[in-house]
Amino acid sequence: MKIGIMGGTFDPIHNGHLMLGRAALEAFGLDKVWYMPNGNPPHKDISSIETDVQDRVEMVRLAISSCKEFRLEPYEAKRREVSYSYSTMEYFKGIYPEDDFYFIIGADSLFMIDQWVHPERIFPTCTVLAAYRDEINTRQEMEEKIRKLNEIYGARIRLLVTPLVRISSHELRKDVREGRSIAKYVPEAVNAYILRKNLYVGENGI
Repeated sequence: MKIGIMGGTFDPIHNGHLMLGRAALEAFGLDKVWYMPNGNPPHKDISSIETDVQDRVEMVRLAISSCKEFRLEPYEAKRREVSYSYSTMEYFKGIYPEDDFYFIIGADSLFMIDQWVHPERIFPTCTVLAAYRDEINTRQEMEEKIRKLNEIYGARIRLLVTPLVRISSHELRKDVREGRSIAKYVPEAVNAYILRKNLYVGENGI
């Protein structure tokens, strides 16, 4: 099987995440895309994640429930230890040696990936799909970065052209705190869950 893996805090998951998964499915003929919520990511202060991991996992489950090609992967969410990408990918490759993995990242992560812990151990496990967003970096700059990573690591990296979606989880959390509806930016079930659980609302209800 050809399996895409998309990690993230998903705080909350939104329509842009789902569009990225569909773009990867279609562009590279993937059989599945696994959405993998982080439990204790190395690049973020755990205190900056505003919701419990159980809530973030449940929002992902609700968001992807209508797409049979999407799957919730709770591996990192269940770990108390910091989850490094190289370790996670080596784990999956060890369990599913016959499958081909595609690690889906954003353009910002592409430019930082050689500063991650053991990047040389990530690239043998997967093909990296770097989502191309014109507002962050030009395609030419991305292709130059890919060329350098190929030279240093023998990396397999492909550009993933995606629709331009101006949504961020940070802005959605701010909208909720300030009393604005985010219904058009997240799946209906996710919006209902956020309202029911009173997520992202400050101590004073604002």
